[in-house]
Amino acid sequence: MYYQNILETIGHTPLVKLNKVVADVPALVLGKVETFNPGHSIKDRMALKMLDVAVAEGKIKPGGTIIECTSGNTGMGLAIAACVKGYRCIFTTSDKQSKEKFDMLRALGAEVIVCPTNVEADDPRSYYSVAKRLSTEIPNSYWFNQYDNLANRQAHYETTGPEIWEQTEGKITHLVVGAGTGGTITGVGQFLKEKNPNIQIWAIDTFGSALKKYHETGVLDEKEIYPYITEGIGEDIIPKNYDFSVIDHFEKVTDKDGAVMARRIAREEGIMLGYSAGSAVAGLIQMKDKLTKDDVVVVIFHDHGSRYVGKIYNDDWMRERGFLESELKVKDLIAMKQDKSFFAVKPTDTVRHAFSIMREHDLSQMPVIENGEMLGSVTETEVLKYLLENPLQNSEKEIKTVMSKPFPMVDEELPFRQLSKYLNKEIHAVVAKDRTGMLHVLTQYDVIQAV
Repeated sequence: MYYQNILETIGHTPLVKLNKVVADVPALVLGKVETFNPGHSIKDRMALKMLDVAVAEGKIKPGGTIIECTSGNTGMGLAIAACVKGYRCIFTTSDKQSKEKFDMLRALGAEVIVCPTNVEADDPRSYYSVAKRLSTEIPNSYWFNQYDNLANRQAHYETTGPEIWEQTEGKITHLVVGAGTGGTITGVGQFLKEKNPNIQIWAIDTFGSALKKYHETGVLDEKEIYPYITEGIGEDIIPKNYDFSVIDHFEKVTDKDGAVMARRIAREEGIMLGYSAGSAVAGLIQMKDKLTKDDVVVVIFHDHGSRYVGKIYNDDWMRERGFLESELKVKDLIAMKQDKSFFAVKPTDTVRHAFSIMREHDLSQMPVIENGEMLGSVTETEVLKYLLENPLQNSEKEIKTVMSKPFPMVDEELPFRQLSKYLNKEIHAVVAKDRTGMLHVLTQYDVIQAV
């Protein structure tokens, strides 16, 4: 079996159980991993639907120009569809979005216009206004306007909602969604509420967004609106895709908590996700007291972490904003090691004995210790070279004849970044003592794993 084109692979994304990051949440928590879509985000679904509807309604003709204001992911979905179906793309976006998003859109042949973030939606410089203006100036073009285009929520009513219902066998009790244009939470929420009105629909918002206040009061309060860093959620306008009656609760999450949680999901669950996924899980944890062991929670994971390697997955970027509580230290690397066994040889042990230990335990290097004193070190390269260059009987020689300088001893409180002062072409490992007095070898491979 094969697909006729990449668009046919959109949807049917997996539901994956979360474990470590939600250890304190009593419910079963499942992530709807939308990164499996070809554009690595949930927006592929609505992008294709909006294009199909626009073509069916005659709003854009073959060879025309797709125009959209996007934070990146909708643009990616439209750009992929445009490649397959033969359209030109022009995208407007805000300058708070990551550079990686712009580069990927351009790689698919799209033109990207970057607009200022901190202006009103009706300001002629805003990415809404620029997109609208271009659609009036360029013949055979159509501004898709994902915010007010109801094909957005229709896509999720028709695909995402039914998938979640089927994958949970109708057992879902709570849906947690980062709220932006409103298409995902409204479309999925409507479908699930029709199946079971008792399902709770929880929206995740960010500080600086007007959505939560509007949901609770019906008032678009400009005092709620201010710049924020979180990408993919929050709005300073109220898109027409929203049906607020579907949403039971809005929860706000700080920029910091969303970023830190996204990094935790990567490290503890092995799933690289975007900023909004971190915010969604952080919001869920804030509401954990509202859940029971019998609940089944589905969290929408909108997009992939590759969009944010220069931001939330960059230590310097995080540190500049005060999002890293403390710098990674040697003790953190020790904690990350799955196998904390420590092996060493004495200077009077034979080369054959050292080689046997290294082969049995898959070690690339080992300290040479006597009476608690670090006297030297051996590497598999040195031992193997010696065995190959000398007659077999010389393998009984003492290891001190081939050992090199001892590995440096470092304190477990040493900042991770300072390990670069010790590791080089000649020194492949360091030794650290933890607070219990146990020794640990940290190799260059261990450092790479931590990075």
